[in-house]
Amino acid sequence: MHLNFHFLTFLCPRLSDVLLGYSVTACFSQNKDELIIALEKQDECRFIRAHLLAPQVFYSFPERFQRAKRNSIDLFPELIGQKIKSVQVLNFERAFFIHFFSGDQLLFKLHGNRSNILFYQKGETTPLYVFRNELKEDKTLDWTALEKSFDLSKNLFLELEGNASQFLPTLGKVPREWLKEKGYIQADLESKWELMQEVMDMLDTPLYSIAQRDSDVYLTLLPDSQVIQTFADPIEALNELFHRALVVGSFEKEKKSLSKTYEDQFKKAKNYIQKSSQKLEDLIQSPPPSQLADVIMANLHEFQNGVKAAELFNFYSNEQIKVALKPNQKPQELAAQLYRKSKNRQLEIQQLENTISAKKSQLEDLEAILLELQEMTGFRDLKKFKKEHQSDKVLQKAPEGLPFKQFEIEGFSVWVGKSAKDNDEMLRNFIHKDDLWLHARQVAGSHVIIRKKGNQVIPDPVLERAASLAAYYSKFKTESLAPIIYTEAKYVRKVKGSAPGSVMVDRESVLMVAPMGPDEQISAN
Repeated sequence: MHLNFHFLTFLCPRLSDVLLGYSVTACFSQNKDELIIALEKQDECRFIRAHLLAPQVFYSFPERFQRAKRNSIDLFPELIGQKIKSVQVLNFERAFFIHFFSGDQLLFKLHGNRSNILFYQKGETTPLYVFRNELKEDKTLDWTALEKSFDLSKNLFLELEGNASQFLPTLGKVPREWLKEKGYIQADLESKWELMQEVMDMLDTPLYSIAQRDSDVYLTLLPDSQVIQTFADPIEALNELFHRALVVGSFEKEKKSLSKTYEDQFKKAKNYIQKSSQKLEDLIQSPPPSQLADVIMANLHEFQNGVKAAELFNFYSNEQIKVALKPNQKPQELAAQLYRKSKNRQLEIQQLENTISAKKSQLEDLEAILLELQEMTGFRDLKKFKKEHQSDKVLQKAPEGLPFKQFEIEGFSVWVGKSAKDNDEMLRNFIHKDDLWLHARQVAGSHVIIRKKGNQVIPDPVLERAASLAAYYSKFKTESLAPIIYTEAKYVRKVKGSAPGSVMVDRESVLMVAPMGPDEQISAN
């Protein structure tokens, strides 16, 4: 209700008393959609702080504020030196004026996501300056058109058949919810009038409370079961609301978001260890493919005259097995394939063991990070944490804000650029020189990155799968085979003035793969 007309009717007279005689010494902005006005009277200082970035539209009147040394811009030059005469609410409107002895006025228009601050010179009805220039209609806003007058008689209430929003549009969300909880919707017309009278009496009572439901903190003039603090002074209530909602609330929101990100990584690492450990166990326990190859080579005669499937005796397991060939495949080719697979099995086992070990180490690091986040108490801790974990900046940014899609292939993180501009941003701000870079050869497509740590060896299956993604996210998408170039990121450079996504590659290798998009074997973020 801090933007509500009924609250402003109490706030403005109080501000008139407190701010009378204060002069404006500075008016500046150092954050998007936040305006700061510094005030002085003799040796006393006050500030007006208005944060107008929806949905966090809040304002306060603190006694202290530290201006940043950089990224700060002065605004509304005509305000400097002006002395405050009074503060006045606009009738039945979510807006108030600060009047200066010069006759100039500063309008605070508190219209939710269209909130703004406008400066009017003496006698003018259209503003000289507006703070949020993107709200173009405010540049010609006649402030006299904002004030309203309502007939609050019972006769009109009955004519409107108890429609609360039409009878009193200034009620706002909290009073409407209070009426709803009291059974207003189902009540008869006379009972509705009594409830309306009751809520209007409470809105005329100067008692200010801050309440909280889930993560939402709000100010109310009504009784509320979720009240956490009560005030007799509207300025104190407003300042505390600003602190809880914008300072503490923003910290808790960012801390919660970071914790969730790392918790998700923890769960992924844990699941990967579980699945890979089972896969490793199956590989170790299952017979090597070379045994089946031996059986095929010992029974080549069974595939004579174009026979594509045969029941063969497996002399390793003493049982009959069925072996089927693919179209145009010879038994010798299948056996050779199985021998190669058997030869690579030990390499696969070694790779799995190494990756599981790395994931277990990651799990320990994530446990320590989550504990560190849990013990944080303020933005200073959060800033220090982010500085110490700069390598995790991808985790610390919301997925929808990243310039790439994320996949995981056998424990390796794989990134795919979302657009030409995103390809450039990924190359410039996110990847490491040792990462492996892939791209469809000589056609437009996404940059694909396989994340590495130092001299870590990327297994062929991971390289081939990432290459198939590079082919899929390129002009080669519909081809049966596509050439993909790959190299370490340190050999990829952006040429000044070149088109978005265009790069020079100093050294490269080529891999032929079939384009293949994400499937059930790849988990994406």
